[in-house]
Amino acid sequence: MKAMILAAGKGERMRPLTLTTPKPLLEAGGKPLIVHHLARLKAAGFRQIVINHAWLGDQIEQTLGDGGQFGVDIAFSRESEPLETAGGIIQALPLLTAGGEDWFLVINGDIWCDFDLLRLQPTASADALLVLSDNPDHHPAGDFHLDSGGLVRAEGPGKLTFAGISLLHRRLFEGLAPGSRKLAPLLRAAMAEERVRGIHHRGDWLDIGTPERLRQLDRQLRRARA
Repeated sequence: MKAMILAAGKGERMRPLTLTTPKPLLEAGGKPLIVHHLARLKAAGFRQIVINHAWLGDQIEQTLGDGGQFGVDIAFSRESEPLETAGGIIQALPLLTAGGEDWFLVINGDIWCDFDLLRLQPTASADALLVLSDNPDHHPAGDFHLDSGGLVRAEGPGKLTFAGISLLHRRLFEGLAPGSRKLAPLLRAAMAEERVRGIHHRGDWLDIGTPERLRQLDRQLRRARA
């Protein structure tokens, strides 16, 4: 199974840091954010990684190369303009499903999470398996409801936050034309047919969307390493 790191955003909330450096290459704990992802993916057994990029993407390719220095094989999906989450996945589908594989892992490049990726296993009863986290202070309303049977629903009490980690089946994107498209509407449509399952992750998770949260993660990782 292959994995995809979403890395095409412009990182506008991280400016001025991202005016000259793409967000995935911003450092925390002495390493670029995307390198932390590569290490966790490798540890979970993922060797073939697809990375999409747009803003300052040449820097990402120059830094990561073919992935050999990290023990993985990297293929890049280049976007002239960011295609949003689903649009980026649709463009990368030929890379993700080469060899006839139907399932693939997708992880947002701008998060930090200690979730065990080995817990994500394909299931015949779903088109998507989402990791959901407790709601952070900056997103108290959450995104989706996880019911007692493990189904994810668009509405319901006690919503949790989508952690930006998911296992997706290619049929979720069948018949969709290339172009800019968000993932959330596709997930909600699948939820309406009870085709989305979820896992509640109660460990560390951080949306690294602002310079302060980047500094927070940097302090956390340096303390852990001390």
